[in-house]
Amino acid sequence: MIKTARADPASTRTPANGPTVRPVATGDILEVLAAGLRDFRAAPLYGLLIGGVYTVGGWVLILLLLHFDLPFLVYPLAAGFAFVAPFVVTALYAVSRSLERDEPLSWGKILGSVRVAAGRDLGWMALVTGFSLFIWMDIAALLFFGFLGLKSLSAPELLREIFTTPMGLMFLVIGNGVGAVLALAVFSFSVISFPMLFDRDVDFVTAMITSVKVVLSNPTAMIVWCATIAGLIGLSLLSGLVGLLIVLPILGHASWHLYRRAIGPAPGGA
Repeated sequence: MIKTARADPASTRTPANGPTVRPVATGDILEVLAAGLRDFRAAPLYGLLIGGVYTVGGWVLILLLLHFDLPFLVYPLAAGFAFVAPFVVTALYAVSRSLERDEPLSWGKILGSVRVAAGRDLGWMALVTGFSLFIWMDIAALLFFGFLGLKSLSAPELLREIFTTPMGLMFLVIGNGVGAVLALAVFSFSVISFPMLFDRDVDFVTAMITSVKVVLSNPTAMIVWCATIAGLIGLSLLSGLVGLLIVLPILGHASWHLYRRAIGPAPGGA
């Protein structure tokens, strides 16, 4: 069973030199996934509801894009869901922390914890990742227009153009390459920052820097974690987003346990 220290009081400030970054091994990734699955099974209704809201929201946005004849933005939007997912699952950090402390669960307590965190710098971090998603969508649109022109295509015509023409295949390769680079950058500064901002009273710049430090200090393990997230979300996209009902809460809970493994306790915390 994964060993984590007790969560730190939210009122404890992190010192100016930042929190302690601890080593993370590739074996820890399996452990945090197991812990995430355990938390999901311990409190499934919270995870299913949050995963359901996220899934339905994705369907609505995709239908809107199709309605406004923007099918070329459907895939970038679906792939970009991972940019904002760490903020969406904030309530799951509260669930995992309560389970860790053996505290009773209730929606009032969970939402109250999220509201307190949002009153600090968690909201600013959400703005950063939301802006990153908009940048990605703009880049995807520019790449599409650059490779395939301004012509209006239906969804079947778009797929045929992308997979059967040289320019379409080049667009697919370069677009996915650019998206992967941007996704890795967003992953680096957000993978630890969101659970940290929920758990501690730190500014979002400190949280982002600490997240990058964790990635740079543990490149192999964090690349494995990034690939795991990408693979599970990719499978969820192939399922028509239905897989997010299960995948999203497990990843959300696992992200909390990864944060607890990677960051040392704040001064005064156990």
